Amino acid sequence: MRSETTAAEKQQVQGEADKDGSPESMRRVAVASFIGTAIEFYDFYIYGTAAALVLNEAFFPTLDPVNATLASFSTYAVAFAARPIGSVIFGHFGDRVGRKSVLVASLLLMGLSTALVGLLPGYGTLGIWAPILLILLRFLQGIGLGGEWGGAALLAVEHAPKKKRGMYAAFPQLGPSVGFFAATGVFWLLSAVLSDDAFRSWGWRVPFLLSFLLVGVGLFVRLRISETPVFAKVMDAQEASKVPTLDVLRRYPRELLLGAGGMIVAYGLFYTATTYCLAYSTGTLGVSRNTMLGLSLVACLFLAAGTWLAATRSDGAGRRKLVLAGAGLAVVWGLVLFPLLDTEQPVLMALALGGALFCMGVVYGPMGAYLPELFGTNVRYSGASLAYNLGGVLGGAVSPLVATRLQSAFGSSSVGWYVSAMAVVSLVCVLALPETRERELA
Repeated sequence: MRSETTAAEKQQVQGEADKDGSPESMRRVAVASFIGTAIEFYDFYIYGTAAALVLNEAFFPTLDPVNATLASFSTYAVAFAARPIGSVIFGHFGDRVGRKSVLVASLLLMGLSTALVGLLPGYGTLGIWAPILLILLRFLQGIGLGGEWGGAALLAVEHAPKKKRGMYAAFPQLGPSVGFFAATGVFWLLSAVLSDDAFRSWGWRVPFLLSFLLVGVGLFVRLRISETPVFAKVMDAQEASKVPTLDVLRRYPRELLLGAGGMIVAYGLFYTATTYCLAYSTGTLGVSRNTMLGLSLVACLFLAAGTWLAATRSDGAGRRKLVLAGAGLAVVWGLVLFPLLDTEQPVLMALALGGALFCMGVVYGPMGAYLPELFGTNVRYSGASLAYNLGGVLGGAVSPLVATRLQSAFGSSSVGWYVSAMAVVSLVCVLALPETRERELA
């Protein structure tokens, strides 16, 4: 007999450990779901930061400042339009083949398209082809991220014990906080150590190129996990949906639309308080880039706190109640966001951004378990991903664009009213949804 365990045997043992719900296996699942989303959202957010700070000059130098900013934000919005497409593509295979393999593919697509942005020559070298290729790479980013969140959330939720689904779903939900913190931190460091000319000519590319390294880390972690036991039962019973997206539209249209509506405020708060407010504060108010990046780092802590607090509490208090609380707070905070920001006092500006992201976290945290619980196992990847990313189109893609136009026409207070209006829409949608924490996933 052999004295050594083969790699295949080790993988089989590891797979069995993952299925038994042991603390060690659950830690591995939590780490895998968290690291993957952190890396992918880092990739997504560095583009938003670059769009607010430098992409208008690098790729749209022939436009006036306002239209160049709008053009830069438009390329930013392209990824949101692509995300539902990614949900359909990756959701189809995630519901038919499995969660794990699809998550690996989404990480590769997202990471490599991000890294290539760092290698893309600007308008001065390629002319009109530079913004065209930028849009293409941004579209591929959106496709990849469209398949990421649903798989990561399901990885955590479908492995977790029933009474702890909210807590384990908190780990992938922390990915955006950490990803945004890392993205902002890298830009802040480069902005601090480089001259303005160096930052604008080549320094902004460094965060994109780091994605090559991060993809390798993410792949190492994700290749070590097994398929979720809930989906494995579907495959064993040969109950996989043939066309998951069509089944979602036919069987769960209400959950899909209302779930997407519930996500609008989370996206609207985030991309208004980060991407738009960064451009507004550095451009219109004249606050230094370093100061705003530092304030954004502080605001990330509020986002992480709100996310963890609401997600972990949702196992006891209920997902719906906490999401409603976050949306209600956002209605109020939208009205004070810009009055605080316009003071140009760093403490009050930090409070403005931090409060907005805390409200976002309270809504966003429970959604990691709430959206998956709305759909059946054989269409859960497609349903949860579509709801999540359709909310992104309505709340995230247009927010910087609408905010830019509103501010130029009616002043900053109109942007706050817009944020509050998005919160009201989400509040109404979630009121029409049921509580789900007691539902069985199988």
